[in-house]
Amino acid sequence: MDAYLVNGVLAAGLAVILALVVSSFFTVQTAEMAVITRFGRYVRSAEAGLNWKIPLIESVAGRMSLRVNQIALTMETKTRDNVFVTIPISVQTKVRAEKVFAAFYSLSDPEAQIRAYVEQVVLGHVPGMTLDEVFASQSGIAAAVKRELDVDMAAFGFEIINVLVTDIIPDAKVKSAMNDINAAQREQVAAAARGEAEKILVVKKAEAEAESKALQGEGIANQRRAIIEGLRGSIEDFQKSLGDTSAREVMQLVLVTQYFDTLKSIGELNKTNTLFLSHSPSAVQSVSDQILQAILAGEKAKG
Repeated sequence: MDAYLVNGVLAAGLAVILALVVSSFFTVQTAEMAVITRFGRYVRSAEAGLNWKIPLIESVAGRMSLRVNQIALTMETKTRDNVFVTIPISVQTKVRAEKVFAAFYSLSDPEAQIRAYVEQVVLGHVPGMTLDEVFASQSGIAAAVKRELDVDMAAFGFEIINVLVTDIIPDAKVKSAMNDINAAQREQVAAAARGEAEKILVVKKAEAEAESKALQGEGIANQRRAIIEGLRGSIEDFQKSLGDTSAREVMQLVLVTQYFDTLKSIGELNKTNTLFLSHSPSAVQSVSDQILQAILAGEKAKG
């Protein structure tokens, strides 16, 4: 009976010892660190892999992830021109491996602490800016938040990887008014461009008309010059043939001849309208006198 009792005690003792040995080993996952304490006091940090601790004396107080953690925050504040805006901010943080103790024991709620620091920085910058300046300074606001968090959170074992101001969201009425103003400005620019284009078209059209009239006048002047030269040649030929004939008589004869040639040409056209003309000697004389006076006046003005 005593032998059975001794064997039982030994077996129980071996089982306890084996259990203690087995419980002294533990594993830590990749990108993670375990906090080891001895009777409640921090001893060391265990890295990823298989680790060992003293049974019944040391224990795993907790584990810290070394992965990048993103904290999404939403801030609401007022700008200098009294516009309320909502600013979504994303803060990417990571626990420093060499400062696991500070990260584990310093802050009970790291996210709340980071939120407080972000609010402090945003409220220190945005109220001093107009709405347009806030839109233009998104990267500046993000840089200011990161700079402040880098300094403050480093003491607590946290590294700030990046801070992103993802959007600036004004009040819905303000946003609608901004869109209306933008549309009006664009319409004003478009109207100015259309007016300038119409002005250019009018100027070009006027220049073209002026050039056309100049060319037309030049053509008429050349035509009249050619007529005068032709008449002068005819007069000279007549005077050579008829030496005692005056220039005026020859001119009247040439003009009357051209007058009748013109009437003949008009009569030969198929679609000519009916013309009623006086062909009395006095009427022909009057026509020739008028034509001659016009030619002589033109020659005098030319000279």
